[in-house]
Formats: sequence, C-alpha cells, structure tokens
Amino acid sequence: MKSVLVVIIFAVCAFGREQADPATAACGPAGANYDVKRDESQHTLTPPEPGKARVYFVRDLGIVRCLGSCGTTRIGLDGNWVGANQRNSYFSVSVEPGEHHVCANDGGKSFAFAHFTAEAGQVYYFRTRSSSGKYQQFFDGDQAKYLVGESPLSISRAKP
Repeated sequence: MKSVLVVIIFAVCAFGREQADPATAACGPAGANYDVKRDESQHTLTPPEPGKARVYFVRDLGIVRCLGSCGTTRIGLDGNWVGANQRNSYFSVSVEPGEHHVCANDGGKSFAFAHFTAEAGQVYYFRTRSSSGKYQQFFDGDQAKYLVGESPLSISRAKP
C-alpha cells in the first residue's frame, strides 16, 4: 500500500509540473532597458571562437522613415538579455554548443521566440522584422551576410 501511495505522489508531482514559460526560458528580467548606439563603420563578420558558435541578430525594418530610434528590440538568449537593436542594425554573440532559446521583445507585450541547437564552428543568423512581428531564423546565409554588410553594428548597454 505504501509503495502505491509513493507512486501516486510521484505521478501527481510529475504531471502537475507546469511547462516552463517561454519568456522565462528565453528572455531576461522584465524591467531591463537598453541604451543603443549604432556604429556605421563596422561591417565585418566575426568568425566563431574555437569550440563555440557565433549567433547574429539582425533587425530588418526595410526602407523606413521614422523619427528617433524606431523603437528598440531587446534580444534574450537562455533567460538573459544579450543586447538590443534599433532601426536596421545587427550584433552578434558567441555561444557554447548545445540547445539555446531565443527571445525578441519590443519593450511592450510583443514577444517572439525561436530555438536552435548550436554546433561548434557554425554561424547562425536570426532577424526581427517589424512588418510581420515575427522572429525568423535565416536559412540563407548569403541574405544574412548581405544584411549584416548593409547594416550598422548595434552597440547596446543595459540601463542601470
């Protein structure tokens, strides 16, 4: 009887566990904000560090005329904010091999998510597009390289 009770308790605990919230698994703390500057002089691709992968995040607004920053898109990776983009810009980070969860957030209630499995020595490209509100992984490295070459480097710092 005791063993049946123990099995029932473990079953209830296992099935009662909620799935992890995608925002918790991919994004960073809710109140984080960024100061973003764009460096127009940098248009080079950075190769992966030995034993790691490189991930590029490109914000692709297309041809847009707007005042100010056109908003800021924060990028989260595995539960931490790793940077932000404004207008058409990009930045990249180095990651360990393995599964990763990505989040894009415009600072409001609009979130988009993706996940990928990084392999050492590989380069991955993701972009945000304001027109669709979607977060997309590039499957065509040539298009990604073109957009990186045409976009300024985004340099972001978390606001205190």
